[in-house]
Amino acid sequence: MLRLDDGKANAVGHDTLAAVDAALDDAEQSAGALMITGREGRFSAGFDLSVIGGNPDAARELVAAGARTAARIYGAQIPVVAACNGHALAFGAILLLASDVRIGADVDAKIGLTEVAIGMPLPIFAIELARDRLSPRHFTAATALATAYAPAGAAEAGYLDEVVGADDLHDIALARASALAAHVRRTAFGLTRRTARQQTIDHILSTLDDDLTSFGALD
Repeated sequence: MLRLDDGKANAVGHDTLAAVDAALDDAEQSAGALMITGREGRFSAGFDLSVIGGNPDAARELVAAGARTAARIYGAQIPVVAACNGHALAFGAILLLASDVRIGADVDAKIGLTEVAIGMPLPIFAIELARDRLSPRHFTAATALATAYAPAGAAEAGYLDEVVGADDLHDIALARASALAAHVRRTAFGLTRRTARQQTIDHILSTLDDDLTSFGALD
């Protein structure tokens, strides 16, 4: 299990991405599933805005690193379960889109791709993950219109698979990860994963550098 907790909003910087990559390395070697969670009221508020709103080269570097981590979760050779404790915005929502099973707490929280609302265009990797995981009926609202959903609405839109009581979230998500680890055969899972997702992953990674050339500070 990986718990994101910086004591604040769980903003994502290079250290967080490195921790996710390391947890995936360990889980793929020694476990049959990985659970990612946050802290009470916060899953992740997205990329660290002190980086994103600053030097454009540093912003592009962080977004590119985040895209590669998201693609790695999306293409992981084991199932990934996300236990969403609260707010999941921007890259926090992308982490949900990249995970296989998304369970959210029934709390006062907002979940969504809010980049357009703060003057940032959604990059290709976010669009492609949203296209795959979100309900087509909600795709435009969730992407171009930057809609942020309460947990029940996020489940309808496709960010979450189910919403449970906050006190039950950890145990339910951990039980789901354990059940998947016992149930899913790794070789069959990996081959099916490659067939279903490798084309999208290849597109994300091959277009990433060009897509981010115009990415800069906030409007």
